[in-house]
Amino acid sequence: MTGRSSFSTLRNRMSPEAQDRARAKSEALESEMALAEVRRAMKLSQEELAAILQINQASVAKMEKRTDMYIGTLRRFIQAMGGELEIVARFPDRQIRIDQFSQDAAEVVAR
Repeated sequence: MTGRSSFSTLRNRMSPEAQDRARAKSEALESEMALAEVRRAMKLSQEELAAILQINQASVAKMEKRTDMYIGTLRRFIQAMGGELEIVARFPDRQIRIDQFSQDAAEVVAR
């Protein structure tokens, strides 16, 4: 490895302040992802997710590119990856979880 260093070696050479900044940036990046990034982080292919959702791979690709979709569609997409969708409204002084779009609420409306 002439002229190359491992990431851990480089990180260890950083000042504690630089390490803290890098860690904070990494955590921020992990907390915000597009749907395709979430799918890849969950180690699922579009084909695997399509099979779970009982749709074709092209439909998964389209969904991942959409900027607007029904909450129920997004919920099913997240659940297919093993997650749970929560809708949170953030205000300057508080956060409020909106529960009318939860799975339980959808089941009540469907009855």
